[in-house]
Order: sequence, then structure tokens, then C-alpha cells
Amino acid sequence: MEEGTLKSPSHCEVTYTDGRSGDTDPFQWDTREDCEVRQILDRVADKWSLLVIALLDRRKLRFSELKREIDGVSQRMLTVTLRQLERDGLVKRTVHPVVPPRVDYELTPLGGTLHTTIRSLVTWTELHQNEIAAAREEYDAREAAETAPEPAPTAAAAALV
Repeated sequence: MEEGTLKSPSHCEVTYTDGRSGDTDPFQWDTREDCEVRQILDRVADKWSLLVIALLDRRKLRFSELKREIDGVSQRMLTVTLRQLERDGLVKRTVHPVVPPRVDYELTPLGGTLHTTIRSLVTWTELHQNEIAAAREEYDAREAAETAPEPAPTAAAAALV
């Protein structure tokens, strides 16, 4: 097998001809469209998925409740997000045989483990939000100063030239 050859389209580890194996570049998966790691990260890290997972922590919610709680999500986008999370085994969908139909969504045990990770990310964000806001202001001010047009010469300055 050639160095760098994939074992399968969904296997992201580098393979070597001398028996070594491993991921020599920790960001290598980021450049591969067919890598499952990238696909999963793209799914769970999008804003709608994060919000759905956060809202379903230790409780069941109906579609309408999720829609009401997630500001700005369209019905179609919420439907797509829930289907993808269900497909990945992170959300369980329960249809109750009543009229009108009632559908509940809840995290699976696997989804619950992801919620723990998301909670850590939110905690980090809350702890560092002021530092990030200050860095953004500093960056924006620096960018504004660098891209500001040169002031036009005044009549007095033009007369000196």
C-alpha cells in the first residue's frame, strides 16, 4: 500500500509502507471531504444542532416547542437538523398515535455524552467572553485604522505644495 493511501473512503488515518501508522497531521482530516470525522464534526458543530442538543438536555420536547425556543430557525431547517441528529443516533424521535399526531424528541445516551462536551464549550465561552470581546474590538480598531482613507489635503496645505 502506498504511503498516505486510505484504507477506505471513511478511514482518515495515514498508512505507511514500513508498518507505521497514525495521524501525523492532527488537522489532516480537515481537508478530506469523504472523512467521517469531518462529516460528524460538521454536523454536531453547526449552530442548529448545538442548540437542539442543548435544549434536549434531560427533557423531551415537541417539534413546536423546539421551534419556539430556537430563535431564527426555519421549520425546514429544524426538520433537517432533527433528521440528521436522529440518523447519527444522537436524538430519539417518538411518534404518539394520537390525533393530531404528537412527536417528541429527546437525546439518546450517545447524545447525552455530546451534551457534556457542549456544556464544556459553553462554560469556556462564558469564562472568556470578555477577553474575546476585547480582542475583537482591538482587531476592528486596528483594521479600521489600516483601511482608513488618507485625509484630503486642506486648502492651506495644498497652497504650500
